[in-house]
Amino acid sequence: MKTFLTTSVLALVAGTAMADKITLYTSQPNADAQQTVDAFIAANPGTEVDWVRDGTTQLMARLRAEIEAGNPQPDVLLIADTVTLEGMAQEGLLTAYQSPEAADYDAALYSADGFYHSTKLITTGIVYNTGVETAPTSWTDLADPAIKGQIVMPSPLYSGAALIHLATLTGDDSLGWDYYEALAENDVRAQGGNGGTFKAVASGEKPYGMVVDFLAIRNKADGSPIEFVFPEEGVSYVTEPVAIMSSAKNVEGAQSFVDFLLSLEGQELVLDMGYIPARDGMGVPEGFPAREDIKLMDFNPAVALEEAEANKAKFADLFGAE
Repeated sequence: MKTFLTTSVLALVAGTAMADKITLYTSQPNADAQQTVDAFIAANPGTEVDWVRDGTTQLMARLRAEIEAGNPQPDVLLIADTVTLEGMAQEGLLTAYQSPEAADYDAALYSADGFYHSTKLITTGIVYNTGVETAPTSWTDLADPAIKGQIVMPSPLYSGAALIHLATLTGDDSLGWDYYEALAENDVRAQGGNGGTFKAVASGEKPYGMVVDFLAIRNKADGSPIEFVFPEEGVSYVTEPVAIMSSAKNVEGAQSFVDFLLSLEGQELVLDMGYIPARDGMGVPEGFPAREDIKLMDFNPAVALEEAEANKAKFADLFGAE
């Protein structure tokens, strides 16, 4: 009887420990990830979070290896883009969860089936060096022959945000692939990611560029000689979505994490970090225009996923494979 009771107690303790612990894979910057985890634990006393941070591409390679070995580790994913998660949902790797918090979000910002939910808006617009004579206001301004050879942008062969930007603009009736062909004709340099693009513009090496919003706006506030424009046609965006793995060991804990990120408290945390919250009715960080003045261009993750390889191949034909 004593042995039975001891075994039962140990099993109960082990079960309780598992119930109070989740594993998170995230592509957030380290400081943001730590802040997110700390806030979640503070709101859910007794919960533990093991987390792994890396770029989305690297995280997915690690996760694929774990899945291949039959031992995927994360309960929940918080990564850069919906296209990656749409692919996982189609493979049956995600669990659908209809968070009650989704009622306060635009339907375009989460999976209708509940496979993933956006947590923030990171848009791509135009950055330019303040030393230029003419300030752009439109995407088409970057195709003006008057600034030929003076423009830089991140490559969709390297950057996930740039690949979504490509899918968004080429899917727009007023721009399409004609626009990217015009950019190639205008000797736009497409190479690397957003960081290198921003540095080229800030230094004046290439005075015009395409870049994610917070990178330009934060650096401008710190004195960098640049301006950031939300083009009149609208902006593309990535949303750092959250999703629960179908192999999650702690589904209830993962659901609590999703609910926290989407809650008013979780979205205020996003705002404090300097990003645009995805939740309706929230403010914006200092230096951003009002949320209602930011026009989001239409974007369909499923279509972008279907066309991703063809888009990358066509882009490489136009700009090279760097």
